[in-house]
Amino acid sequence: MKVLKFGGTSVANAKNIGLVKNIVKNNKNKTAVVVSAFGGVTDLLLNAAKQASLHKKEYKKTFLEIEERHISTIKELIPVANQSKVLSKVKSELNILETLLEGAFFIGEITPKLSDKIVSYGELLSSYIISEYFIAEGLNANYKDSRDLLKTNTNYGKAAIYSFNETNMLIKDFFSKNKSKITVLGGFIASSIKGDSTTLGRGGSDYTAAIIAAAIDAENLEIWTDVSGMFTANPKLVKQAKAIEDISYQEAMELSHFGAKVLYPPTIQPVLSKGITITIKNTFDPDSKGTTITKNLNKNGKTVRGISHIDNISLISLEGSGMVGIPGISKRFFEVLSIAQISIVLITQASSEHSICVAINADDVLVAEEAINNEFEYEISLKKIKPVLVESNLAIIALVGDHMKNHQGLSGKMFSTLGKNNVNIRVIAQGSSERNISAVIDKTDVKKALNSLHEKFFEENTKQLNLFIMGVGNVGSKLLHQIKQQKKYLKENLKLNVRVIGISNSRTMFFDEDGISLKNWETLLSSGEKANKEAFFDKVNSLNYRNSIFVDNTASDVVSNTYADYLSNSISVVTCNKIACSSQYTNYSKLKYLAQKYNAPFLFETNVGAGLPIIDTLKHLIASGDKILKIQAVLSGSLNFVFNNFNNQTTFHDVVKQAQEEGYTEPDPKIDLSGIDVARKILILARESGYKLDIDEIKNKPFLPLESLNTTNNDDFFASLIKHEASFQDMYKAAAEKDSKLKYVAQFEDGKASVGLQHIPKGHDFYNLEGSDNIVLFFTERYPNQPMIIKGAGAGADVTASGIFADIVRIGNF
Repeated sequence: MKVLKFGGTSVANAKNIGLVKNIVKNNKNKTAVVVSAFGGVTDLLLNAAKQASLHKKEYKKTFLEIEERHISTIKELIPVANQSKVLSKVKSELNILETLLEGAFFIGEITPKLSDKIVSYGELLSSYIISEYFIAEGLNANYKDSRDLLKTNTNYGKAAIYSFNETNMLIKDFFSKNKSKITVLGGFIASSIKGDSTTLGRGGSDYTAAIIAAAIDAENLEIWTDVSGMFTANPKLVKQAKAIEDISYQEAMELSHFGAKVLYPPTIQPVLSKGITITIKNTFDPDSKGTTITKNLNKNGKTVRGISHIDNISLISLEGSGMVGIPGISKRFFEVLSIAQISIVLITQASSEHSICVAINADDVLVAEEAINNEFEYEISLKKIKPVLVESNLAIIALVGDHMKNHQGLSGKMFSTLGKNNVNIRVIAQGSSERNISAVIDKTDVKKALNSLHEKFFEENTKQLNLFIMGVGNVGSKLLHQIKQQKKYLKENLKLNVRVIGISNSRTMFFDEDGISLKNWETLLSSGEKANKEAFFDKVNSLNYRNSIFVDNTASDVVSNTYADYLSNSISVVTCNKIACSSQYTNYSKLKYLAQKYNAPFLFETNVGAGLPIIDTLKHLIASGDKILKIQAVLSGSLNFVFNNFNNQTTFHDVVKQAQEEGYTEPDPKIDLSGIDVARKILILARESGYKLDIDEIKNKPFLPLESLNTTNNDDFFASLIKHEASFQDMYKAAAEKDSKLKYVAQFEDGKASVGLQHIPKGHDFYNLEGSDNIVLFFTERYPNQPMIIKGAGAGADVTASGIFADIVRIGNF
């Protein structure tokens, strides 16, 4: 014989009940079907009772809603010819319910006993209606009132079976005489030894099914719900969560205790000693395998089987020197909580006996605080013990698995994963069975913590990177194209799942919490909300995703000023914007410090040489113990392009215009041609070499006329270039006469840096530098005479985007 239990979602409406009928019909065994109240009806009953007790006439409206739910369901499910009997019975029961509510209204009170009586009507009505529907559909079914079988004490609201011997005898006797193939019973409800209606508390319908299954030695207990079994994590919070096919009783209990809501922990107790298999199935996907719970240990020998959590947690701490070595303190502490009927979720105590800390439901915190302070009032008055310390807005996360005790380093892996994502741990606890490792964290970090741990333990080392990109113009659009193009490669070969969550230009911004489609991101962005840098940060921060990366493709000083905010919240920063790293040394140093403190990489490879690995190479030289003696470099792809194409057959104006149009210069070409861009780059290299230097210490020898430098817009700037064409031709002629080429060179040596136009003779490493290429010569203690040379394309949207992309991948590999 089997026992099938269907929850409130499964019987929420006529359509769903039709699915239940098909499942039951296809079951060949003799079956007990335990059903919950129609979805949402229990809440309506509780609300109606509360309204009535407060003298609110709105209870009548709530009652009518309850009545309508049941009457309309009958009319949808049962043929007209069979409705009369069912409607008559249900209306009779509803009349009694209405009388009970009227009584609560008149006396202005709702006792636990009356509340149980009222709430019981949810399961009483649903089980009767469903049984009559089965009969009308030709099934060999009957109805049984669970109150006749389950006998409890008078602890209304959370009654306990007062005698399992009597309850089991009643159940066995009924089913041994029952000839029907299918019996429908209401879950959650029972009756006291005096015959009054009682309820079994949270998860009561599961418990009813388990009690019946144990009493009749059922072949199997099936719990039908709205998900396909127990999952490795809450699928509503962790998209990659997977159903667990097989799990032990103990593992299931741990996961259920820590928030896996598909199963209520006491459910397992009655079937545990009998070794009855429990199967969690999905009413809406009955062919899905679901989860099988047995007494056997997990077959695959996996360490962590699931990750669960409990919300709405508060910590209560009692501490003081007066606790050390004093017998009975712990007893008094836990006893006072027990008397107040407060359930403890987690316990930890320092070995010094200086403090005791417990986690409880936040709803109980005020009662607990008052009770403990009263109990220890004398010690508190003597200042031997401090008043209770309360910490709220917390949650518990837990790793669960039978084989965890045999696996070294699990705790370290768990806590290092949380630490890397800046999830602060308030309390840690591990059971003596080592089947569970629990940690108390801030509730705002739950989603990030669950996803980080799930990624670590269940996703074959695939790491998800969540990108928030500001600036989707020339460089940004190329970056998005490259991400789209390489997405599959990154996932299959580097185990990186790169998602773009937010994008912004100067006008609009758009977010998609599940990842923006890179096929039509332009359309999505155009329909987004108004761009706002503060709102963009707030959104990124509130999403609180693991492995979040802010990507700045702008040249904005305002955007660069937000880096500290991102890093301080453990959000990595990747940027081609040179302003931050070339700002005051104190700011540069602060950003580097924040990156280290909050474990949020701050990468800016493209600040120097676009996609060339210049900064990365420099970091490796320094890290390996080498020392920079001198740096010589052509660091401006735009200036190299300009002087490689400028001669006595062209005009300086036309070449600069071409460079701007082809994306080699900044939108404001004067930034490149004034030398400030090159000065920023050599400054960054000097700082990355370990030197403290500011931009005003760099000697800049400009080649532009003063009039050009003083222009305030591009039109005036280009007009000035035309005006001073003769001076530019003179520069070219002077170099040509020496058989040299014009190159804009940056140099750093002995702690001093300079930038300026130079005549480069034949044979020099810079002489044959083509197009927009960059070149850097690193003279170090290991390369004193023949420098390390890095050379290649140093400008252009594609190579800059590839450099940014490389930094993103570096973060993924950290």
